[in-house]
This record gives sequence, C-alpha cells and structure tokens, in this order.
Amino acid sequence: MQTIPIALASPEMILARDVRRSENPQVPPICGRGTVLTESLIERLVNMGIKSVTVEGHPVAVEGEKTLEDLLADLDHRFSKVANVPLMGRLKEIYRKNIIRSMGGEGGE
Repeated sequence: MQTIPIALASPEMILARDVRRSENPQVPPICGRGTVLTESLIERLVNMGIKSVTVEGHPVAVEGEKTLEDLLADLDHRFSKVANVPLMGRLKEIYRKNIIRSMGGEGGE
C-alpha cells in the first residue's frame, strides 16, 4: 500500500484504508477500504479538503523512494550475518513477502 497526495490519485486505484476527515477521525469514514476511485469521487474528495489517500499496491513512483529491488537488497544485507540460522531465514522470508505485497507485487500470501 502507498499513501499518495490526492492530486496523484487516478481512477481505478483501490483504497487500502478508510478515508476520514483529519479534524475528527472518530466519525464514520467518508469512503471505505476497498473502494475503487473514480474521477467524480476523486473530485469530491478534493472538494472536501482531503489531502492524501492510501491505495493498494505502489502505483506512483515518488522521487527519493526506494524501488522494490532496493528494498529487497537492503533486506538481504540486513540478514546476511544470520543467513545460516533457519529461524532467521523464515523471518526474512516473511519480511520479503510483506515488502513485495506492499509494493503491489504478487507472491505475498
């Protein structure tokens, strides 16, 4: 999932989190998780003053963000000293799947 400015939202993106008003997050959400964005919905959110939304996958490349390959290389580096420990190998695999899923890739369970 990725949090993006509302200006970068586009139709067919799917909300990964409920959209709530920042001034009172306890009230019911404006849009629920799983809602598919449309042009008119995006326009309504902009008119309501919503600044950002969290969408499924990683649909927008933001300057300065690491790529999936960079994140997986960092993970390999972090676990390199414990590569021969089976429990740590399983933990690394859980993190790997989570990273891939969060970046919109397949293979996460």
